[in-house]
Amino acid sequence: MNITELSLAELSEKLHGKELSSVEATKAYFEKINAVDGEIGAYIRLTESVALQQAENADKILAEGKGTALTGVPYGIKDNICTKGSITSCASKMLENFNPPYDAFVTTKMNAENAVMLGKMNMDEFAMGSTTENSAFKVTKNPYDITRVPGGSSGGSAAAVAAKEAVFTLGSDTGGSIRQPAAFCGVVGLKPTYGTVSRNGLVAFASSLDQIGPVARNVEDAAVVLNSIAGHDSLDSTSVNRIYGDFTAEMKNGVKGMKAALPKEYFGEGINPEVRAAVINAANEFEKMGVEIQEVSIPAMEYALPAYYVISSCEASSNLARFDGVRYGYRAENYADMDELYKKTRSEGFGKEVKRRIMLGSFALSAGYYDAYYKKALQVRTLIINGFNSIFENNDFIISPVAPTVAYKIGEKTASPVEMYLGDIYTVPVNIAGLPAISMPCGADKDGMPIGMQLIGKAFSESTLIRAGWAFENR
Repeated sequence: MNITELSLAELSEKLHGKELSSVEATKAYFEKINAVDGEIGAYIRLTESVALQQAENADKILAEGKGTALTGVPYGIKDNICTKGSITSCASKMLENFNPPYDAFVTTKMNAENAVMLGKMNMDEFAMGSTTENSAFKVTKNPYDITRVPGGSSGGSAAAVAAKEAVFTLGSDTGGSIRQPAAFCGVVGLKPTYGTVSRNGLVAFASSLDQIGPVARNVEDAAVVLNSIAGHDSLDSTSVNRIYGDFTAEMKNGVKGMKAALPKEYFGEGINPEVRAAVINAANEFEKMGVEIQEVSIPAMEYALPAYYVISSCEASSNLARFDGVRYGYRAENYADMDELYKKTRSEGFGKEVKRRIMLGSFALSAGYYDAYYKKALQVRTLIINGFNSIFENNDFIISPVAPTVAYKIGEKTASPVEMYLGDIYTVPVNIAGLPAISMPCGADKDGMPIGMQLIGKAFSESTLIRAGWAFENR
């Protein structure tokens, strides 16, 4: 039995059936990590001693016939999600020695189900980037082709699942940071509705956009993980207090009679022909399964990308002001006064991309420019929300590409930040509107690189997306 080839559902069944122990599974994953991660670079740090202790505890629970679907299952967690007793650095020099005094909401959820944390995943610094090249520690590589990027900012999370270095991982999605790397690495990434998963313990990038979600091998596995992490948190004012139910309950009910939309703005200039063809072919497959497909339009979509980068940069500028060398995190060694302490600490502690977005956000929020940029971006946000709402009056979900291209070469776009930002054009509208979306493989290009399809739903329609995704996966 090759343990690392098992899906979450398969591994859980064997753990509960006593065919396998959590300790055995955990050791198998560390063997796999030691064998391949030197080349892939998905992990920033491993938590082996903690993991083996968690596995032993899980085995005791399983021996009593108790536990959940995640009990004893090895997983990885993005390095911007707080884990008490394990450094949470956000892949930044600024927090390279930060040991959180508490667990994030989702970490607490994982611990409550006795899942096994293998380690912290590499990422773009403070989740700012689309390639995982902006990490202060290493560059993660795509398991399909190690000369290419795995996407970002949750590149480590996606690469680990694709390389079978974890059963599943948790990532964060501010403008596509779960879905785009999942597409580039040929796995499933789920961005829940804003407020479905608590942001408590997630180091903030852009507070009105950030959302934690799972990266998994298939749709069912992603749904099982979402069952665990969804829920109200009284410590997070943006957490929505509602009953979420079981996201797998309607998963196998089929899609016959559903309606899906193809927004023409997602298939215009700039999209790779192979990507367009694969997504259109996927839409045709849905049609064969009984889904009614229609072309629609969201006129405000062309403004989504600039609006996103204004909003996210403004919020990043505000959120990252706390890293000043005074209270915690990195502090410059030599300085004459407080002004120099701030300047040197932030200059030395932050990388280029983080500085770029802080400066952009500070400019857009400054006197004389606030109304011209930030206020205007918020008005565009309303137009985009209204555009999506009009589509969902007559459709159950939207079918679109995840990114205009497949994974590109490492270093190919680092000299042109704007070109890299354009790669987020299909994912950022979802975050602006606070909607759920799932990324899943729908084909490959001539070089065998995965192509991702995105299914977008109205708020709190994760069950519908999971149902549609499962149907496509098992057609």
